[in-house]
Amino acid sequence: MSSASREANSAEAKKSELRTTEKKSWASYMTNSPTVIVMIGLPARGKTYMSKKLTRYLNWVGVPTKVFNLGVYRREAVRAYKSYDFFRHDNEEAMRIRKQCALVALQDVKSYLTVEGGQIAVFDATNTTRERRDLIQDFVRENAFKVFFVESVCDDPEVIAANILEVKVSSPDYPERHRERVMDDFLKRIECYKVTYQPLDPEEYDKDLSFIKVMNVGRRFLVNRVQDYIQSKIVYYLMNIHVHSHSIYLCRHGESNHNVEGRIGGDSELSPRGKQFAHALHDFIKEHELSDLKVWTSQLRRTIQTAEELGVPYEQWKILNEIDAGVCEEMSYEMIQRSFPEEFALRDQDKYHYRYPGGESYQDLVQRLEPVIMELERQGNVLVICHQAVMRCLLAYFLDKSAEDLPYMKCPLHTVLKLTPVAYGCKVEMFYLNVEAVNTHRDRPLGKIPKDSAVLLRRNSYTPLSSHDQVKRPRLYSAGNQPWLPLAPTPSALMPEERESQYQRGSPSQSHCVKKSTMRAQKKLSTVSAPE
Repeated sequence: MSSASREANSAEAKKSELRTTEKKSWASYMTNSPTVIVMIGLPARGKTYMSKKLTRYLNWVGVPTKVFNLGVYRREAVRAYKSYDFFRHDNEEAMRIRKQCALVALQDVKSYLTVEGGQIAVFDATNTTRERRDLIQDFVRENAFKVFFVESVCDDPEVIAANILEVKVSSPDYPERHRERVMDDFLKRIECYKVTYQPLDPEEYDKDLSFIKVMNVGRRFLVNRVQDYIQSKIVYYLMNIHVHSHSIYLCRHGESNHNVEGRIGGDSELSPRGKQFAHALHDFIKEHELSDLKVWTSQLRRTIQTAEELGVPYEQWKILNEIDAGVCEEMSYEMIQRSFPEEFALRDQDKYHYRYPGGESYQDLVQRLEPVIMELERQGNVLVICHQAVMRCLLAYFLDKSAEDLPYMKCPLHTVLKLTPVAYGCKVEMFYLNVEAVNTHRDRPLGKIPKDSAVLLRRNSYTPLSSHDQVKRPRLYSAGNQPWLPLAPTPSALMPEERESQYQRGSPSQSHCVKKSTMRAQKKLSTVSAPE
């Protein structure tokens, strides 16, 4: 190999290592080594359903996760599925093909976890024999991965039949979609697996393994030897998801006075058109006969005023409050760009991870909203009246959106989204309630701003809330109402002389607002500094 080739390969290896490091950097606090989640169970027991939901959840909370479905590998190896005979334990040729598919899939798992920056791989297959599970454990030990088993056990014939009809009829294995033939063939396929099925044995053979047994779609659970934080999160999530028919309704509050003025955050009241939307939302609920509907709001006035018009009980959740914009609360984007140009540019550079001085990032907001997701998975029909950033985070979970796309999802005012979970996803229906409102959406910047890593590390979602400009401040106030505690110092308070010329260039009203904020912050700064 020539010197130039070696140098090129070395450079490419370094790039790959850097990409891996970047992807793992923030999620690595959850897992000190990659984890393989191994599904176990007979066909039609909800393994793929759990695999997809679990993967969606882990990616949403920021742990890079990918499903490796063995059925996909098998269909690539055997293009035309004929009948259940392929799954007979005495079909030697088919058994050889199935084992080879498993080995290929495990190599892809290794590549994902060691080269591509993945943290968790979900190996979605029946894995019903100890021989197959021992093979997987040998693979895990060789590569210094952790392993966690998830076994789904179901003996309820109605649940099994419903699963076959809902999911398997549309499987690529059955292009003719003939319900009776599919049901007959698939039940025979299950019988083939039953011959060699060896469930996990928590008393003897498998007592040292880390696993959870999910029995009859969540009616009972058996948990054994949970080893680390990420495994406890997996158990927590699986114990909260329930297979039941329900819908989730998401909408923002009615248009607020701050929306009309183009200001972000704060705790302003509804505008006249916002109040019209609250009336229209009342009519929407009545028209759709949502009598058993639970209603949740934040603790900010604009969501509470919207819910008050519905004439039904509602619950206030503090964790549903809008993203905290810190020192930028109640400013317009133009004011932020003029007063804090560096902050404005940093947010456009990486909107998901960017944290407002003294406030939150979208990533912080996702962590805050995790209990809401758990409750939505458990509940029946729920209407969540929330805010733009909060609605984006909730939608991203249900629609499996990436962190890069999440902050730019469109959530218009005066529109209700109905989400109905289906087999492997979510059905979305949109209802515009015919009340005009301002457009608060801000599009993704067209040009890529070059990243300055030294500046980014100064404050983003990886950085603890510790520096001067990250002191938390109270939020339940709006323009004209004095906060009940002094405000934290702002960047402008820490260097007022440098910012003064920028304020003078702004409009009179903007300049007055920013100066008031600076004066309050300076007062706070002097109070903090007094004892010294």
